[in-house]
Amino acid sequence: MRECWIAPSILSADFARLGAEVDAVLGAGADLVHFDVMDNHYVPNLTIGPLVCEALRKHGVKAPIDVHLMVKPVDRIIPDFAAAGATYISFHPEASEHVDRTLQLIREHGCKSGLVFNPATPLQWLEHVLDRVDLVLLMSVNPGFGGQHFIEATLPKIKAARAVIERAGRPIRLEVDGGVKIAAAGADTFVAGSAIFGAADYAATIAAMRREIAAAR
Repeated sequence: MRECWIAPSILSADFARLGAEVDAVLGAGADLVHFDVMDNHYVPNLTIGPLVCEALRKHGVKAPIDVHLMVKPVDRIIPDFAAAGATYISFHPEASEHVDRTLQLIREHGCKSGLVFNPATPLQWLEHVLDRVDLVLLMSVNPGFGGQHFIEATLPKIKAARAVIERAGRPIRLEVDGGVKIAAAGADTFVAGSAIFGAADYAATIAAMRREIAAAR
């Protein structure tokens, strides 16, 4: 069973003191820094770009940065995030004209590549590109807005994705943005926004998440 990773989403952080916020969650035991990048086109909100990633690297953040692109088209911005210091770059297959080429582009720029699946997006895309994927992110809500209810149909989809990954025999991370019940379905990487940044004690919150994940698995 793969080690679980906790990935706080910085959209829920205090942007007036972002560097300190990221330092704090990493010091509290988080494994990744998660970016939710929205373009007001593929999704109706507008968030952050490569300059924020670059600023955190200049601030001294050494941890992996996990960039989830909710943008269309994706190819233009991938080199910018790679140059800014991204570790993982993931995108939605619907947002790319040529999924295989986009995955290659991410790797050519020195990053690990990921595919993101909306609740109604079939996993069949994955079967054709498993040799080029390092991370699979399954959305447990529709992209673009926070505060939505967990879509229960995500649970069997997580199990199906885990089965595909196990058959591939490659160390592909399975990431989900949702509650800890997803751990029992096979996820190993957990995105959390306000659940962490909205807590009074980051370390206690992350430790509690790890205990709940371990119990669920």
